[in-house]
Amino acid sequence: MNEMTTKSSGNVFVDLDFDPAEAAALHMRANLMSDLRRYIEKHKLTQSEGAKRLGIAQSRVSDLVRGKWDKSSLEMLITLEARLGRRIRVEFAA
Repeated sequence: MNEMTTKSSGNVFVDLDFDPAEAAALHMRANLMSDLRRYIEKHKLTQSEGAKRLGIAQSRVSDLVRGKWDKSSLEMLITLEARLGRRIRVEFAA
């Protein structure tokens, strides 16, 4: 069997042929969602406890931990990080 592999660009959305601008936003959303999910797991929070800490409904936490990325905007994810006392830094590279 002859298998071809392609090296990743580092952004799965670019690799899936999304428009580069859209891919950048989706990549940022995915990273923020992953970080929030890890926070909930690390602190062993139930969805109800996570909801209280984040100031959102339990159903939104459910969407977050299940990876339903279409349910949370980039702005909302940044807001949730800020509610945890975290700062978001955006870097620009040429």
